[in-house]
Amino acid sequence: MEKTPEILAYEVEVRAAMDIGLNTSIVPFSFGDNPGIGDELAALVVNGPKRATAGWVVESEADGEPIPKVGDVWIVTNGKEVPVCAIRTVEVRTGPLVSVDEAFAFDEGEGDRTVDWWMKAHLDYFERRSVEMGVPFDPETSEIIFERFELVHVRGQ
Repeated sequence: MEKTPEILAYEVEVRAAMDIGLNTSIVPFSFGDNPGIGDELAALVVNGPKRATAGWVVESEADGEPIPKVGDVWIVTNGKEVPVCAIRTVEVRTGPLVSVDEAFAFDEGEGDRTVDWWMKAHLDYFERRSVEMGVPFDPETSEIIFERFELVHVRGQ
C-alpha cells in the first residue's frame, strides 16, 4: 500500500506517541480483500474484540507485505485506505490453516468466534484469493501466518 500524505501524517503521530525512531519500519495495510471487509475488520480492531489475524504467506509475498515479526508496528487502514489505528505484533507462528485452535479463532474476534465459523470464513477467503492469484491453496499444506497483536494507538485519541 502506498503511503499517502494522510498515512504519513498518522505515522508521525504514532511515532511521537509511542517514541518510535525512524529506524523502525511502520507498514500500512488494510484487512481483507475489499473495502467492506476492510472497514468491518478495522472497526473490530478499534472497538474490540479483534486481536489476531491470519494471512497466507504466498499472498503477503505477492502483495509485497513483510511477514510479521514480534514487535512490528502496523498502521491499520479502513477500506478507503484511511488510517484508523496502529497495532503491534505480539505473537507469530506459521502452519497450515487446519492447525488453528479455539483460542486463536476467538481472538480473531469475527463471526461467532468459533473454530467452525473461522474455518469456513477463512477457507472462503483463501480459496477466493487462490483463484485471483492463480496459485493453488490447500488448507492442509499452504503456509498460513497466525498473528496476534495489541492495539497501541487509535487515530484522534
